[in-house]
Amino acid sequence: MIIRILGSAAGGGFPQWNCNCRNCAGVRAGTLRARPRTQSSIALSADGAQWLLCNASPDIHRQIAAALPLDPRGPLRNSPVAATLLVDGQIDHALGLLLMREHRAPLQIWTTPAVHSDLTGALPILPILEHYAGVDWRAIPGDGQPFSVPAIPGITIRAVAVPGKPGPYSPHRHQPRPGDNIALIFRADGSGRQLLYAPGLAAVDGEFAALLAASDCVLVDGTCFHDDDLIRIGASMKTARDMGHLPQAGAGGMIEVLGNLPPTVRRILTHINNTNPILDEDSDERAQLDRAGIEVAYDGMEIAL
Repeated sequence: MIIRILGSAAGGGFPQWNCNCRNCAGVRAGTLRARPRTQSSIALSADGAQWLLCNASPDIHRQIAAALPLDPRGPLRNSPVAATLLVDGQIDHALGLLLMREHRAPLQIWTTPAVHSDLTGALPILPILEHYAGVDWRAIPGDGQPFSVPAIPGITIRAVAVPGKPGPYSPHRHQPRPGDNIALIFRADGSGRQLLYAPGLAAVDGEFAALLAASDCVLVDGTCFHDDDLIRIGASMKTARDMGHLPQAGAGGMIEVLGNLPPTVRRILTHINNTNPILDEDSDERAQLDRAGIEVAYDGMEIAL
C-alpha cells in the first residue's frame, strides 16, 4: 500500500493568505526553516495505478499537479483518482470536490450519512455537482465493519467514529452526531499492514488507543501544540479542544498518547495549523517531537506499507 500526503496543513494552509503570525511571516521572508504546506489530504493505492483520494481540499488542483502518479493518462479526459472518501464535511476537506466537476463520469464520493446530509443541505456541494459531472454517492458503513472501494482493489477499510464537531456551518455543530467525524483504518490485503488516519481528533479513549497500537503507522491530528495556541497570539478566543482537536502538549495530549504506543508504530502528525510552533524546524516544540520519535507530515511525503 502506498500513501502519499498531498496536503499536511489545517484549514487555510501554510502560510495562510491573511496571517502575519511568526510562522507565516517567517516562511514568506525565508527567515524560518519551515516548509509551506497545503490543506489536509492524502491519496492511497495498492498498485500505483488506481488511487483513492481521502479528502478533497481547496488546494486539490495544486496537489494533483505536484503528484506525478496522479497525472491524467489514457483518454483525453481521465484520471487515476478513481474515488474520493471524506472523513468529515469540513470546508477544507470537501470544497475541492467542486474543482473536480469537469470529470467525464459521475464522481464516486464516499461519506457517512451524517456528512452526506450536511453536503446536500447546509453546504450543498453534492447538489451543485449534479449540474456538472454528477455524483455517485456511496455510504460509509457506520458500524465499523470492513468495506472496500471496488475501484481500489487490494485495500480494506474500516471507519471508526471519533469525538469531534461538524463544520461551523452545520446545523449540528453543537449537537454532534455519530459519523460527523471519523478515523479511517486502511489495511493492505497482501501484507496485512495497517494505516490509521485521523486528521481530526478531539480525544482518545481506551478503545481508540488500542486501534492506534494495532497499526503499523498512525497519521493523526497535529493541529495545535498547546491547547491555547491561538489565544496566546491573539488570533482567536477558542482553544484547540473548543475546535475539536487534541493538542500535543499537556496531560493526555497527543505526545503522551503516541508515547504509549509500541515502538514499532510509526507516528506522524498532520493537519497542522499555521500557528503551530512545530512548523519551525528549529523550535523547542519540534525538538520535543523529535525526542519522542514523532514525525511531522509534509506535502509530498510518501509512506509504503
